[in-house]
Amino acid sequence: MRKSTAFRNRYQWFCILSAVFFLIFFYRNDSKASALEIPFAPGEKLTFQLRWGFIPAGEAVLEVKPTKVIGGIHAYHFVLTARSNPFVDAFYKVRDRIDAYVDLNLNRSLLYKKKQHEGNTRRNVVVNFDWNNHTAQYFNFNKKEKTISILPGSFDPLSVFYFSRLLDLKVDEMLTSPVTDGKKCILGQARIVKKEKISLSNGTYDAYLMEPELKHIGGVFEKSENAKIQLWVSADRRRIPLKIKSKVVVGSFVGELISAEGAINP
Repeated sequence: MRKSTAFRNRYQWFCILSAVFFLIFFYRNDSKASALEIPFAPGEKLTFQLRWGFIPAGEAVLEVKPTKVIGGIHAYHFVLTARSNPFVDAFYKVRDRIDAYVDLNLNRSLLYKKKQHEGNTRRNVVVNFDWNNHTAQYFNFNKKEKTISILPGSFDPLSVFYFSRLLDLKVDEMLTSPVTDGKKCILGQARIVKKEKISLSNGTYDAYLMEPELKHIGGVFEKSENAKIQLWVSADRRRIPLKIKSKVVVGSFVGELISAEGAINP
C-alpha cells in the first residue's frame, strides 16, 4: 500500500502533462495569425517520451485527425492521448484521451471531450459550446454539472495549442487568450523567453523557449513555491512542440519529441 501511494503521488505528472499541453497555450493574437498558412494537416502525429527525472514513465501523442462535421460546421479534430508504460501500470495505470473540435478557420471551439483513467479515477467529460448564448455546459458521465459564461473566441485547452501554432513569435513578447475547460473561463499569459538551439535524441533544433503564467493552475503547481513550466517549440513555421519541462513539488517532469509523422515540410 505504501509503495502504491508513493507511485500515485510521484506520477501526478500526468496531471502536470494536462496542464502543460493544455493550459500553457493561453495566448492569442489575431493580428499575427493567418488561416491561409495553417502549419499542420490531418495525418500529423507527434509522439513524446515522458520521464520523471531519469525514469521512463510513459508516452503522449498529439494527432490531427480527419475533419468532421459538428453541429453542421466543418471542424478540425485534435486528439491527445497519454499512457503509462508497463512498469508504471503495475502501480498506477494511466490511459487518458482528449478530443477537441474547432472550426476550420480556428476561431473558436465547438466541442471538447475528455476520458480519464488514472488509477481508480474515472471521468468521461463532454463540454458543449453554445455560441448563441456564449455559454459552455460541462457534463460528466452524461450528467450536467455546470454551465458557465465564456468569452468571445474562447478555445478549449487543447485547441488553443493548435491555434498558437499559427502565431509569429518574438522574444520578450507576452501574449494572452481566453480558454475554458467547461468549469472556468480565464485569460492566461505566456512569455517568449528566448531563441536557442536544443539537442534531442533525434537531432538538434532551433527553438523558441516559452514560459506560461501559472497563477491560474492549481494542484501541484499551486503547492510548489517555485513552480515552473518551460516549453520549446521549433523556430520554423510549424511551431512543433519539441520539449517540455516542469518543476513542481513532486519533482521534475520532462517530455521530449521522439517522432513527428505527417508533419509538413518546414
